[in-house]
Amino acid sequence: MKLQTEIPLQPQTFNQIDYHSKICLFGSCFAEHIGQKLDYFKFQNELNPFGILFHPLAIENLITAAINKKVYSESDIFFHNEQWHSFETHSRLSSTSKDELLNSLNKYVKSTSQQIHDATHIIFTLGTSWVYRYIETDIVVANCHKIPQKKFVKELLTVDEVSESLQGTVSLIRSINPKATLVFTVSPVRHLKDGFIENTQSKSHLIAAIHQLVEPRQNTHYFPSYEIMMDQLRDYRFYSEDMIHPNQTAVDFIWGQFKKVWIANEASVTMDQIDGIQKGMQHRPFHPNSEAHQEFLQNLEQKKKDLMRQFPHLKF
Repeated sequence: MKLQTEIPLQPQTFNQIDYHSKICLFGSCFAEHIGQKLDYFKFQNELNPFGILFHPLAIENLITAAINKKVYSESDIFFHNEQWHSFETHSRLSSTSKDELLNSLNKYVKSTSQQIHDATHIIFTLGTSWVYRYIETDIVVANCHKIPQKKFVKELLTVDEVSESLQGTVSLIRSINPKATLVFTVSPVRHLKDGFIENTQSKSHLIAAIHQLVEPRQNTHYFPSYEIMMDQLRDYRFYSEDMIHPNQTAVDFIWGQFKKVWIANEASVTMDQIDGIQKGMQHRPFHPNSEAHQEFLQNLEQKKKDLMRQFPHLKF
């Protein structure tokens, strides 16, 4: 008896991720989950330099700033609730110091430009089609930074608007890196604060727009994170206590499916070795000064050195 529907997924036949790949990830909090997995297994990856970005216009704006090497100035930031903020970034970058925020913005613009240029794979996780337009400037923001909602107009991007934004993002990337593999996915996190029907509408617009863009022959692909959560893991035991976010079991499962499609077989051997080292480093012995534990530590260090000789970028 089958107690679960299964989305048929096949391994990518070319341009899979291995330990020579350089990966950039942009987007919603689910991008953070995948990025954390890549970090754990010591892949070369850069995650959300401007913090979590939920909608496609925010991602396009970041890519535009990075590729055009924008220089941020005081006119691009504002002071609210005892901190300096940028409407283009997540509050993770906000600071009590104006100069510190500007330095961070300009540093990340430079580093992101180089990372996009060097990337073999760029992964986008889109969260929502709902956006907030700041009335005073008529600009769609990436984050409202707890400014009163009456100062914004809430809008739902149409399928065509999302598609146009994604096309713009791809064109910008291709202008400096025509060979990168681009992977799009939709976050399985439901934005129920927008409403149940409104969330479905929002996700539908994202999915429809992405599929206007995806073309494997042009190295643009879709990975069904949202569909795996909604159709294969359709049970509340796969949700955290808020009944909105995937729990760790769900994240691990979706990561496993991503690995099946996008991680090269030869990388799996190295992943297993790194997993063993990571677990060894987390081990807390009852007798840290014992001869057995000292031998265990020596073996662990030797395993690290062996891997770092093979892959010099690895750091433990």
